[in-house]
Amino acid sequence: MATDSWQQVRDATVRWWRGADATDADAVGAQLDEARPQVLTARQAGDEDSERVLAEAWRVRLQQALRDRPDLAAELRGLLDEQVIPALPDSERPQLGSPVMKATASGNGRVYQAGRDQHITER
Repeated sequence: MATDSWQQVRDATVRWWRGADATDADAVGAQLDEARPQVLTARQAGDEDSERVLAEAWRVRLQQALRDRPDLAAELRGLLDEQVIPALPDSERPQLGSPVMKATASGNGRVYQAGRDQHITER
């Protein structure tokens, strides 16, 4: 919501919402327009809690829309993959996929692998 690509993402979201609930799509557009300055203000103030609450409210709305129209899930995934995620700054893009780690030890060698922090104490 805080990117320069806001208008494109907003318009694509309203189009998707038209498929989910045509009577609600214009209201969703107006509500997104109202939420944007709130997100920008929270981000500028470093108010992660407010930003998280705003995001959660929209997440719940999307879940409700999908509950009513589960046939639109693939279309929503396309919207996220093609419009929303590419519009995010690199630091905010979700990390997709699973890491693949391979290692070979020989002789008395040891292998230590971790997907995150690792603390090893040898005695």
